[in-house]
Amino acid sequence: MTAQLQAIHIFPVKGLTHQPLEAAQLTAEAGLEGDRAYALAHGASDFDPSAPAWQPKRQFLTLARNPRLGKLQSRYDAATSTITLLRDGKQVARGDLTTSAGRDVISQFFSAYMGEEALGSVRIVQAPGVRFTDVPEDYLSLINLASVGDLERVARQPVDPLRFRGNLMVSGLPAWAEFGWIGRRLRIGSAVVAVSGRIDRCAATEVNPATGENDLNVPRLLRGGFGHTDCGVYLEVVEDGEVNAGDPVRLLEDGQG
Repeated sequence: MTAQLQAIHIFPVKGLTHQPLEAAQLTAEAGLEGDRAYALAHGASDFDPSAPAWQPKRQFLTLARNPRLGKLQSRYDAATSTITLLRDGKQVARGDLTTSAGRDVISQFFSAYMGEEALGSVRIVQAPGVRFTDVPEDYLSLINLASVGDLERVARQPVDPLRFRGNLMVSGLPAWAEFGWIGRRLRIGSAVVAVSGRIDRCAATEVNPATGENDLNVPRLLRGGFGHTDCGVYLEVVEDGEVNAGDPVRLLEDGQG
């Protein structure tokens, strides 16, 4: 069976829900356009938009430390830069993130919603050239759906692949085959990516993306079932190009472009 790109996801705001895409542009300079473009800086964060630089995730609200975020759904309209926040299907806040008034609406909502976890006043932040990923490199992530299926065998229950907050979901591979790709290159659509390393999983994966509940200790299941806490691999874009849902995923021979 040929490996295939099953789905493309971006997470416009770090810690909030995903946005599915039919197609996306990958670039060596910026990774996956629109992914983790914004973050929620808590009141104790040192992030300074006037002197932007990558910061570790402890500077922001995240699912790992703030699972309450999982109770919210978000919808981001890239054409208008507007985010809509919902809880139980009902709108609770909406704002244009390119305007100070819109950012204030969203920041004030999270300051109130998060309570003591906000550590003061929350700010929604963005800066040119900065993506709020967990690592400083402009990586994106690939999840092998068969590996998640093998984890379901260990868990003895369904495991939603969205727990892993991956960008590219791939089908048609044996479970854990992606770990054998480290140091190799893949062609996906018209883009070429290098597989840079395995992704160590944290408490964020314990949050059920459908319910927002902490209901499954995924790192413990990975360690108990497979002797590690990894799921998915990091990708580095080495040749710009477009990827589309349904594209084949092809492992390149050394020297191929």
